[in-house]
Amino acid sequence: MSNPTTNPTGATDAADAEVIPLRPAPFGSPDDDITAHPTATPSTDPADAPVLTGGEGADVDTSFEVQFDPEPDAEPEPVDDGIGYLLDDPEGDAYPVIPENLRSLGGVGEAIGRHARRLAHRAAFHGVRAPRYALLAAVWGTVGLCRLINRQLKWWWVSEQDYLRSLAIAQGDRRDWLTLHREVKETRRVRGIILAGQAAGVLLGVLLLVKLAPWWGWVAVAAVVVPWLAHFGRPEDHPIIVPAMTVPRFRLLNHDVVLRGYYSAGLGHPDKPGQQVTFETTMSRTKEGQGSQVKVVLPHGTGFDAVVKAKDDLASGLDVAPSQVYLTHDPTSHRRHTLTVMDRDPLAVPAGKTPLLDCKPRNIWKPAPFGLDEHGRKVTLALLWNSILIGAQPRKGKTFAARLLALYGVLDPSVRLSVVDGKNSPDWNKFAMVAYHFIRGTTPDRNGDPVTQLIDALAEIKRHIIATNDFLSTLSAEECPEGKLTEELCRKYPKRLFIWMLVMEEFQNYFELQSQDDNKEIAGLLSFIIAVGPSSGVILLSSSQKPSGIGAGDVQRLFNRYRDLHAVRFALRCGNRNVSDAILGGDAYSEGFDASTLPVGKPYLGVGYLYGAADETPTVRTHLADHGDAEKILTAGRALRERAGTLAGYAAGQDTGTPDRDVLADVLAVFGGDPALHWTELAERLADQIGDRWADTTADAISAQCRDLGVPSVDVKRNGVNRKGCRKNAVQAAADTGAAG
Repeated sequence: MSNPTTNPTGATDAADAEVIPLRPAPFGSPDDDITAHPTATPSTDPADAPVLTGGEGADVDTSFEVQFDPEPDAEPEPVDDGIGYLLDDPEGDAYPVIPENLRSLGGVGEAIGRHARRLAHRAAFHGVRAPRYALLAAVWGTVGLCRLINRQLKWWWVSEQDYLRSLAIAQGDRRDWLTLHREVKETRRVRGIILAGQAAGVLLGVLLLVKLAPWWGWVAVAAVVVPWLAHFGRPEDHPIIVPAMTVPRFRLLNHDVVLRGYYSAGLGHPDKPGQQVTFETTMSRTKEGQGSQVKVVLPHGTGFDAVVKAKDDLASGLDVAPSQVYLTHDPTSHRRHTLTVMDRDPLAVPAGKTPLLDCKPRNIWKPAPFGLDEHGRKVTLALLWNSILIGAQPRKGKTFAARLLALYGVLDPSVRLSVVDGKNSPDWNKFAMVAYHFIRGTTPDRNGDPVTQLIDALAEIKRHIIATNDFLSTLSAEECPEGKLTEELCRKYPKRLFIWMLVMEEFQNYFELQSQDDNKEIAGLLSFIIAVGPSSGVILLSSSQKPSGIGAGDVQRLFNRYRDLHAVRFALRCGNRNVSDAILGGDAYSEGFDASTLPVGKPYLGVGYLYGAADETPTVRTHLADHGDAEKILTAGRALRERAGTLAGYAAGQDTGTPDRDVLADVLAVFGGDPALHWTELAERLADQIGDRWADTTADAISAQCRDLGVPSVDVKRNGVNRKGCRKNAVQAAADTGAAG
């Protein structure tokens, strides 16, 4: 075989290449899961990289072939082999020196506690069964003693020579028989002496134990001898000590198994030219050590979409559950993707109770704990600057997921909470303990008209957004360098700047009211809030089981706008792909995320795709906070608010339907970007923008009220007209003086 050479294109010449078949176990054999296969060793020279291909040869089964370059005098083919080369990445991913879960005292304590609980369970499990173990050890120890004596006697009698002496007799070979007989007699004599010495030693040891050893000496000897004899005497399939915990079974993957899966899913063919599936990397374990992964290269003309559609068939070919198969698209090529197969179904393992049950104060400026991903890693979600949409079929964990995030805001006493429950269910009732607004259903009852209450609440939030932005625009660059809300500013101006969380449970019900005017007004307010609110510290948390097909005309347009402007999406099990696309967005399916394919069943409640929160889209198992847990957290949240003096609105027994008129705040809200306004202009803006409180105001009325509050009436020149009016900085100064007082 000639030395391999490299052609100018870096490709191999298939016509003259020498093929060395490597014979694995045939597809479908019982050992295909654990067969050891040679793998290609990555070369530092991209031209020397081997090509791993699937298929069967004419005479032998081959799972892949290593192709070498043609002879030096062969003319190279200018063909792209499609392999591609890995670039050197000095900043590549590195395994952590200390695992993330052990980098804090809390993480170390959790790990110690987990192992302690496991050891305690094992101790209790085996402690209860100790009498049974002792009885079985005595029985099988007796059997083992008998077996040991029998084996010693057979050794002394040289029973293995019986066949040779019988054969000499059958052949009439007297000389051979005599020779064997003399040998066996000598051997028996020697071995008899050895056994006699052994028996004497054992007898002497027993006599010494009887004579000299205390009771604990007998226990120590029995603890050593009896288990050994019991192990020697018991059958192989009858262990004395049964395991206290199950041992997880997982399938050991290799290239052959992966190829079988892809070919059985119709994603290539081993025998057709150009239809072989290849590998860009060798099989390896995931960083967490909980699965196997390999980078797959599909045949030309087959893209990532085809793999997504064939995921169930691929899982069948791999002999695993679909929830164990994860596909990660390679942005550099539509043919390439990373296949990850988890050892066991990660979504069937619950994430456990929410860590919020410690009821300690939380900071809304830090991410909220949400659950675990498919690799068992903690998933947190930043709530600030985000609007979050949660959608699913009924009874799939949608409300629990939304409530989990709302409970995080509850434990920060500086957060104002408005809860709107469109389905009027008991799931949110306890939030009345802390909510500034608490609105249920769409039908009027003894608590009033919820639709009117919602419109008033949304209008108040809109005014808060406008006032916040106006106030931020008045701050200096030193105090507010980026012109946006900060934690420091919220602490400095707590009455003006704070975080407001708006929870809209089954929000689609408020777009399908009998009154079209109410539909339009609510739709318009929600569209404004979701477009402008997040940058002003308003967190929207929306949930729906019907995220499409709502309303008509402007209402439908505004509904779609409100739905589509959510920055983060969490989709649990959906009824079909269309609903999944409505929740996750149109691009999610092409990236391999379809919530209608999530597994069904009680173990999978609270499992969904978290899309848009980061570059990756994890499959999250949310933490659990049931009704009792929620009430415990809400009770702590109310105590925190009472201690901080931030309990207000509905929870404090105040009427938040139509707030009292704050003259200076309303005036600032309508100023916009103008530095000064005539009194007539100011009165017109108040009537237009805040008509529920200023519909009948006049220039003289607003002038008198402002002057009473310390705002001077000055000459204002606008558009060439000089009239009496006021300046925005004077109104702001008066408002600051009033707030300080």
